[in-house]
Amino acid sequence: MAPQNLQHRRTHHLLLITKLLNLRDNASPFTLVLDTLEQSGRPLVREFIGRAKTSKSRVVYISFETLRKPPDVDIFIKARGKTPAALQKEISSAGSGTQKTLLIIDTLHPLTTHSTPTLPLPTFLSALITPSTSLLATYHLDIPLALSAHTPPSPYAPHPLTLLKYLCTTLLTVNSLSQILSRKAAADKSLAEPVFGLGEEVEGVVKGMGGNDGRDVVVEMEYRRKSGRAVGEWFFLPTAECDGAGVAKLGRERVVLLEDYPLYRRVPAEYDDDTGGGGGVEDSTFDLGLTEKQRRDRDGVVLPYFDAQGSEGGVGGRILYDMGEEDDFDEEEDEI
Repeated sequence: MAPQNLQHRRTHHLLLITKLLNLRDNASPFTLVLDTLEQSGRPLVREFIGRAKTSKSRVVYISFETLRKPPDVDIFIKARGKTPAALQKEISSAGSGTQKTLLIIDTLHPLTTHSTPTLPLPTFLSALITPSTSLLATYHLDIPLALSAHTPPSPYAPHPLTLLKYLCTTLLTVNSLSQILSRKAAADKSLAEPVFGLGEEVEGVVKGMGGNDGRDVVVEMEYRRKSGRAVGEWFFLPTAECDGAGVAKLGRERVVLLEDYPLYRRVPAEYDDDTGGGGGVEDSTFDLGLTEKQRRDRDGVVLPYFDAQGSEGGVGGRILYDMGEEDDFDEEEDEI
């Protein structure tokens, strides 16, 4: 990619993720966050809450698994044990008005398993979205879905995750920075990518090493335009001991492209499997390095094409030949 196009893509995607995080111009009515046991989506949700508080937006938090009210949340609704119809009525009354509102659902699993024929999941979520309300919901990929006692699953119905991916306008998948760097180090050496947590298929292992790191988050974004075209990018979001208000205080954006993050562009030695410390060179039976004397001797060698670049050489491909005693001189051939 040309440097000009690369810079244009970098600027465009940074402006897009900033617009999504700041809820500017209702860029994404429905944002779906996918997390796993290896990396929780709570740091990203806290980033949304902090930025909404900075922009003086109202934050409504619907809790299925959160016990305490998170900081900077204006309205906290306990949804456990309530029917979808009663919950929809309570949410509508809390989010009424023209003030810009961020509606957060901490998990969608209870709604996917307790949806009724009269109020299916798409209808429930669509009724919550208004021109002044943006929906942010989290779906846990590692939690299996329980069978619903009210509506048995239809063999022709799509999986709830497939349905949610189709409905959302922005899909954000969070990853652990430590594990991303480990995979990058393996890919740079053409090695098999390491697996973590449940992917290791080891009895008793639930979370892998370096997982669920709350300091920094790697976010994979998939944004759907109105035309239907998707825009994908990877970002690095620092969340260590700072919140969304820190953006306004610093006066600059903290989100960067993952490819511009220094630790990703050059993986540090702690994520490198080599023990020789040879700067990325694999161990071998011979030394690929040069001593100082060998380097000076190599620089002092004058190669033949260097002579041709002098004042006498390089004139139209002229051939220089010194005749010997055994050569037969022929004037006619020499004139050709």
